[in-house]
Amino acid sequence: MKIQKSSEDYLETMLILKETNGYIRSIDVAKFMNVTKPSVSYATKRLREHGYITMADDGLITLTDSGMEIAKRMYDRHKLLSDFFIYMGVSEEVAKEDACKIEHDLSAETFSVIEKYWNKINTKD
Repeated sequence: MKIQKSSEDYLETMLILKETNGYIRSIDVAKFMNVTKPSVSYATKRLREHGYITMADDGLITLTDSGMEIAKRMYDRHKLLSDFFIYMGVSEEVAKEDACKIEHDLSAETFSVIEKYWNKINTKD
């Protein structure tokens, strides 16, 4: 089953919040993504149904192994693409926005080539 882009965005946001705050709460997801609380409720329900997250009785969210795998993949893509665009001369703000737009649609082949190139130019002395 192919995961929707919005679900990838939610999972990526949850990973960022976990790394930043040490925990994930729906209210923080809403603020970070600039969406409504009902939107987050709907998304977390779907993510739970598909086994990407669990929610404790106190409302704290935990990424499952499959959810973490998707979140890390998207976050790694986002960071690499942002850094690559900045290296090419794009402003940081635009680079991050553009990375967010294409991180979902870029083929594995194209991303792999960009990643290899990026690693090559970053390991030069």
